[in-house]
Order: sequence, then C-alpha cells, then structure tokens
Amino acid sequence: MFDDKKLWKDRAGNRLKDLSRYLKYIFNGHLVIVLLFLIGTAAFYYQNWVETLSPQFPSEEILAVILGFFLTYSPVYNFLLEADKVFLIPVEDRLKGYFLRSGAVSWLFQGYVLLLVFAVLMPMYAHVSASGFSLFLPFLAVLLVVKVWNLAVKWKILYFVQLSVQRWDTIVRYFINFTLTYLLLKQANIFILIVIGVIMLLYFRYFYVRTRKMGLKWDVLIDQEEKRMSSFYRMANMFTDVPNIKETVKRRKYLDVSLSQIKFSQDQTYMYLLSRTFLRSSDYLGLFIRLTIIGGLAIYFISFGLGQILLSVLFLYLTGFQLLPLINHHQNKLWIDLYPVPVKDKHKAFHSLLMIILSIEAVLFALLILIKGEVSTALLDILAGIIFNWLFINIYSKNRLKGR
Repeated sequence: MFDDKKLWKDRAGNRLKDLSRYLKYIFNGHLVIVLLFLIGTAAFYYQNWVETLSPQFPSEEILAVILGFFLTYSPVYNFLLEADKVFLIPVEDRLKGYFLRSGAVSWLFQGYVLLLVFAVLMPMYAHVSASGFSLFLPFLAVLLVVKVWNLAVKWKILYFVQLSVQRWDTIVRYFINFTLTYLLLKQANIFILIVIGVIMLLYFRYFYVRTRKMGLKWDVLIDQEEKRMSSFYRMANMFTDVPNIKETVKRRKYLDVSLSQIKFSQDQTYMYLLSRTFLRSSDYLGLFIRLTIIGGLAIYFISFGLGQILLSVLFLYLTGFQLLPLINHHQNKLWIDLYPVPVKDKHKAFHSLLMIILSIEAVLFALLILIKGEVSTALLDILAGIIFNWLFINIYSKNRLKGR
C-alpha cells in the first residue's frame, strides 16, 4: 500500500544526509575562520555606518526593496527524482500530504533566512524610527505570514507551463510584497493593510480556481529540483570531489583572445586545457567574478588602511582555495590520459594559471585603493598580494595537491 508519509520521510532524510555530508567539507576550519573574520569586520563597519544615519534616511524603502526580494523568491523544495515522472504519476492524487510537508519545510527554511535578513536590516530602521526595536516581533510575524502566501501562490503557478505566467506572477508578487512591507514599516493605517491582505487572498483564489482541474507539471518540478541541487553540488565540488555532477559550460567566444598568448606546443597542452576550462566553466569564472566584485566593494568602502590589505589577502585566499579543484576537473575523462605529456606539466600549468588569476585579482584590488587616492596603501596592498600569492601557490597549494 502506498504511504506518502513514509515516502516523504525517506526523501527528506536522504536529502538531509546528502546536504550534511557535503556541508562538513564546505564549512571546514579554514572557511569558518575566514567567515567569522568577514562577519566581524562587516558588523563593525555596519554599526558605525548606522550611527551616522540621519532621520531623513530612507530606511523603509531600502528594507522594502530587499525584503520584497526574499519574500518573492519562494521555491517549494519537493525532493522529487527523475524516475518519479514514471512511478509517482499514477498516485498523483494521493500526494497532497507529501507536498504539504514539502511546503512546510520550505517555509521553515526560508522563514529562518528571512529572520536573519530582517534582523540584520532592523538596526537601520530602528535608528531612524521612533519605535526602535519594539515592533521587530510583530513585523516579523506579518512577514512570515506573507511568506506562506508567496509559497502557496508559487506552488499554484507551477501548474502552468507558460513562462510568461511565471514571469508576470513574479513581477506582481514583488510589487505586492514591496508595497505591503513599505506600508507596514511606515506603520500605515490598519485598514490599508487589510485591503492589501484581501487583494492577496483574491490573487491566490484566482490561481486556485484556475488550477483546480490541472495536473502537476512533473517535468517542471523535477527540473527545478535538479537545478537547485546542481547549484549546491557545484559549490560543494569546490571543496571535495562530488560524483556525477552535471557541468555547465558556455562557449564565450569573446574570451578566446585571452588564449592567443599560449604557445602551440606540447608542454603547453595543460595550460591551454585548464585555461579554456576556467573561461568556459560557469563554476570557476563565475566564482572568480563574484569574489572579485564582493571583495572589491568591501575594500573600496573600508577606509581603514590595514583592514583593506587584510581583506584583499582574505579574498585572494578564498579565490585561490576554491579554484584548487580546477586541476582535477577532467580527472574522470579517460582521453586525458592519452596525452603524451608528463603529469608534472599539468601541475606546472595549473600553478602558472592560478598565479595569473590571483595576480589579476590582486591588481584590481590595489587599483580600487589607488582610485581613492591612497597611494601608499595601494602599494602595500599589491606587495602583500604578491607575497601571499607566492606563498599560497608554492607552499600551500603544492602541499595540498601532493599526490593528485
């Protein structure tokens, strides 16, 4: 006899074990120390910045924009697998409890994230508002209820295959979430909030009625679940080997010019292969771009000279550490073993490429400091970057990759 409760427990339990297994590699000792340093530094500067805010600061608008995004983004984690489109379709009408439990777990996780975001943003609001922190819990309760509404509407939207319906729903829900959050923070009249609440209920009822006779779009549900897990696995693959990971590759022909400097010779085989892999793979190039942008913004807005240099080195470490899996990116491809090239050339090429990437990042960080007019700090920063890159590549990375 089919038991949807047992199925959900098995799927959720397996997913939790899977996540736990890789999270312990992601949040290793080094990364935890780095994150604590980053959080501490950010909290220090954030607190000092909040103290400088004037009563005219538009905190309500800023909070509404950010919270509106976190409210609107409301995926339902369904734990479905590829084979389910064959084996679970016959019992689709008996899966209501399964998907309700999935919705509850989605609300708990996203509600926790919403709590963290609101707690971080609240000092900005409390500093310029007469009510201070006294309304934190009432506001949070309303936001959590609104999150339930977003999850419910998002689930109904998944019954449609038209992408236009999903896009318009996202726009409409963001507008409603932004408006409600803004009026809530402005402590608008309760009757206005009730009117918006009625509009939200009518909006949900419209799609509830439209989808009453529709069936689940299994392809859409499974595809979205696989995309979410693929994103997690790609991140985990930067810290440990993840089997059966699906790679995402883009041509990026406009970057081919950067490969023209590599000589067409046997000893440059791995240099070309790894360079093209870095440029085409969204995992490595995307990671480099994201960390460079985040690090650059942090360095630019921090006025403390030593803090800028420490942050620069910190982001160089984060970039270098998470690019280490690049050397083994093709380890499961048998045709690589046919290359008439010694393994030492592979390691030499990887370390040369890593030095180029980290040097570019170090120069960009130093240029941002130089733009601010801090010439001496910029020179110290580039010097610190050169020393760190040499130590990281010639000592840390070689010891870590020894035997691979």
